[in-house]
Amino acid sequence: MGKIVSLAELQQNRERLRAEGKTVIFTNGCFDLLHPGHVRYLQQARDLGDALIVALNSDRAVQALKGDSRPILKEAERAEVMAALACVDYVMIFDDISPRETIAALLPDILVKGGDWGVDQIIGAEEVTAAGGQVLSLSFIEGVSTSEVITRILNAHSTNQN
Repeated sequence: MGKIVSLAELQQNRERLRAEGKTVIFTNGCFDLLHPGHVRYLQQARDLGDALIVALNSDRAVQALKGDSRPILKEAERAEVMAALACVDYVMIFDDISPRETIAALLPDILVKGGDWGVDQIIGAEEVTAAGGQVLSLSFIEGVSTSEVITRILNAHSTNQN
Protein backbone atom coordinates (compact mmCIF):
# COMPACT_ATOMS: atom_id res chain seq x y z
CA MET A 1 0.00 0.00 0.00
CA GLY A 2 1.29 3.45 -0.87
CA LYS A 3 1.08 6.65 1.12
CA ILE A 4 -2.11 7.91 -0.56
CA VAL A 5 -4.95 6.14 1.22
CA SER A 6 -8.69 6.27 1.82
CA LEU A 7 -10.20 7.20 5.17
CA ALA A 8 -11.03 3.52 5.81
CA GLU A 9 -7.41 2.48 5.16
CA LEU A 10 -6.21 5.34 7.30
CA GLN A 11 -8.46 4.26 10.18
CA GLN A 12 -6.93 0.76 10.02
CA ASN A 13 -3.43 2.22 10.03
CA ARG A 14 -4.37 4.54 12.89
CA GLU A 15 -5.54 1.59 14.98
CA ARG A 16 -2.32 -0.32 14.25
CA LEU A 17 -0.19 2.70 15.18
CA ARG A 18 -2.20 3.19 18.38
CA ALA A 19 -1.68 -0.48 19.31
CA GLU A 20 2.07 -0.03 18.71
CA GLY A 21 2.12 2.99 21.04
CA LYS A 22 3.09 5.36 18.22
CA THR A 23 2.28 9.08 18.28
CA VAL A 24 0.17 10.16 15.30
CA ILE A 25 0.18 13.77 14.10
CA PHE A 26 -2.56 15.14 11.83
CA THR A 27 -2.79 18.25 9.73
CA ASN A 28 -4.97 19.32 6.88
CA GLY A 29 -5.21 21.97 4.22
CA CYS A 30 -5.30 22.82 0.55
CA PHE A 31 -1.53 22.68 -0.03
CA ASP A 32 -2.23 23.99 -3.51
CA LEU A 33 1.33 24.90 -4.51
CA LEU A 34 3.86 23.29 -2.23
CA HIS A 35 6.49 25.83 -1.12
CA PRO A 36 9.27 26.06 1.50
CA GLY A 37 6.86 27.30 4.18
CA HIS A 38 4.79 24.14 3.76
CA VAL A 39 7.86 21.89 3.79
CA ARG A 40 9.24 23.47 6.99
CA TYR A 41 5.82 23.29 8.64
CA LEU A 42 5.31 19.64 7.69
CA GLN A 43 8.79 18.66 8.93
CA GLN A 44 8.16 20.52 12.19
CA ALA A 45 4.86 18.63 12.55
CA ARG A 46 6.47 15.25 11.82
CA ASP A 47 9.18 15.91 14.40
CA LEU A 48 6.44 15.85 17.07
CA GLY A 49 5.78 12.12 16.74
CA ASP A 50 6.00 8.90 14.78
CA ALA A 51 3.60 9.29 11.84
CA LEU A 52 2.24 12.34 10.02
CA ILE A 53 -1.14 12.24 8.31
CA VAL A 54 -1.92 15.02 5.84
CA ALA A 55 -5.54 15.42 4.78
CA LEU A 56 -5.93 17.43 1.58
CA ASN A 57 -9.05 19.34 0.67
CA SER A 58 -10.61 18.04 -2.54
CA ASP A 59 -10.66 20.24 -5.64
CA ARG A 60 -14.31 21.08 -4.96
CA ALA A 61 -13.54 22.11 -1.38
CA VAL A 62 -10.50 24.19 -2.40
CA GLN A 63 -12.61 26.05 -4.93
CA ALA A 64 -15.28 26.71 -2.30
CA LEU A 65 -12.64 27.97 0.15
CA LYS A 66 -10.30 29.88 -2.17
CA GLY A 67 -12.40 30.88 -5.19
CA ASP A 68 -12.89 29.90 -8.81
CA SER A 69 -9.24 30.29 -9.80
CA ARG A 70 -8.13 27.58 -7.39
CA PRO A 71 -6.83 24.97 -7.06
CA ILE A 72 -3.82 25.44 -9.30
CA LEU A 73 -2.87 21.75 -9.00
CA LYS A 74 -5.59 19.09 -9.05
CA GLU A 75 -6.12 16.91 -5.98
CA ALA A 76 -4.36 13.86 -7.46
CA GLU A 77 -1.33 16.02 -8.30
CA ARG A 78 -1.31 17.63 -4.86
CA ALA A 79 -1.56 14.20 -3.21
CA GLU A 80 1.32 12.86 -5.32
CA VAL A 81 3.60 15.78 -4.43
CA MET A 82 2.67 15.55 -0.74
CA ALA A 83 3.26 11.78 -0.67
CA ALA A 84 6.77 12.31 -2.12
CA LEU A 85 7.87 14.12 1.04
CA ALA A 86 9.83 11.91 3.42
CA CYS A 87 8.24 13.56 6.48
CA VAL A 88 4.70 12.61 5.36
CA ASP A 89 3.53 9.09 6.18
CA TYR A 90 -0.05 9.15 4.86
CA VAL A 91 -2.06 11.39 2.56
CA MET A 92 -5.81 11.36 2.12
CA ILE A 93 -8.22 13.57 0.22
CA PHE A 94 -11.39 14.69 1.94
CA ASP A 95 -14.32 16.36 0.22
CA ASP A 96 -15.70 18.45 3.07
CA ILE A 97 -14.81 22.09 3.59
CA SER A 98 -14.33 21.27 7.27
CA PRO A 99 -12.00 18.45 8.39
CA ARG A 100 -14.01 17.89 11.61
CA GLU A 101 -15.50 14.51 10.61
CA THR A 102 -12.15 13.21 9.38
CA ILE A 103 -10.41 14.31 12.57
CA ALA A 104 -13.16 12.78 14.71
CA ALA A 105 -12.82 9.49 12.79
CA LEU A 106 -9.05 9.35 13.36
CA LEU A 107 -8.56 11.09 16.73
CA PRO A 108 -4.85 11.81 16.27
CA ASP A 109 -2.59 12.22 19.28
CA ILE A 110 -1.53 15.65 18.04
CA LEU A 111 -3.51 17.98 15.77
CA VAL A 112 -1.47 20.79 14.22
CA LYS A 113 -2.04 23.82 12.02
CA GLY A 114 0.22 26.65 10.93
CA GLY A 115 0.88 29.72 13.05
CA ASP A 116 -1.75 31.71 11.18
CA TRP A 117 -4.29 29.64 13.14
CA GLY A 118 -4.81 30.25 16.85
CA VAL A 119 -5.34 27.06 18.87
CA ASP A 120 -8.87 28.25 19.66
CA GLN A 121 -9.60 28.47 15.89
CA ILE A 122 -8.40 24.98 14.93
CA ILE A 123 -11.26 22.81 13.72
CA GLY A 124 -11.30 19.43 15.45
CA ALA A 125 -9.58 20.72 18.60
CA GLU A 126 -12.54 19.83 20.80
CA GLU A 127 -12.63 16.24 19.57
CA VAL A 128 -8.87 15.75 19.91
CA THR A 129 -8.58 17.25 23.39
CA ALA A 130 -11.65 15.32 24.59
CA ALA A 131 -9.83 12.14 23.54
CA GLY A 132 -6.73 13.18 25.48
CA GLY A 133 -4.75 14.56 22.53
CA GLN A 134 -2.89 17.84 22.01
CA VAL A 135 -3.66 20.72 19.66
CA LEU A 136 -0.79 22.93 18.51
CA SER A 137 -0.34 25.98 16.33
CA LEU A 138 3.15 25.74 14.83
CA SER A 139 5.34 28.69 13.91
CA PHE A 140 4.35 30.73 10.87
CA ILE A 141 6.87 31.21 8.08
CA GLU A 142 6.66 34.88 7.04
CA GLY A 143 6.69 35.87 3.38
CA VAL A 144 6.01 32.43 1.95
CA SER A 145 2.42 31.54 1.13
CA THR A 146 0.64 30.06 -1.84
CA SER A 147 -0.95 33.45 -2.57
CA GLU A 148 2.52 35.04 -2.45
CA VAL A 149 3.90 32.45 -4.89
CA ILE A 150 0.98 33.04 -7.27
CA THR A 151 1.61 36.81 -7.09
CA ARG A 152 5.31 36.26 -7.88
CA ILE A 153 4.40 34.12 -10.91
CA LEU A 154 1.91 36.71 -12.17
CA ASN A 155 4.43 39.52 -11.68
CA ALA A 156 7.14 37.59 -13.50
CA HIS A 157 4.72 36.85 -16.33
CA SER A 158 3.65 40.49 -16.68
CA THR A 159 7.31 41.64 -16.56
CA ASN A 160 8.17 39.21 -19.35
CA GLN A 161 5.25 40.46 -21.42
CA ASN A 162 6.64 44.02 -21.43
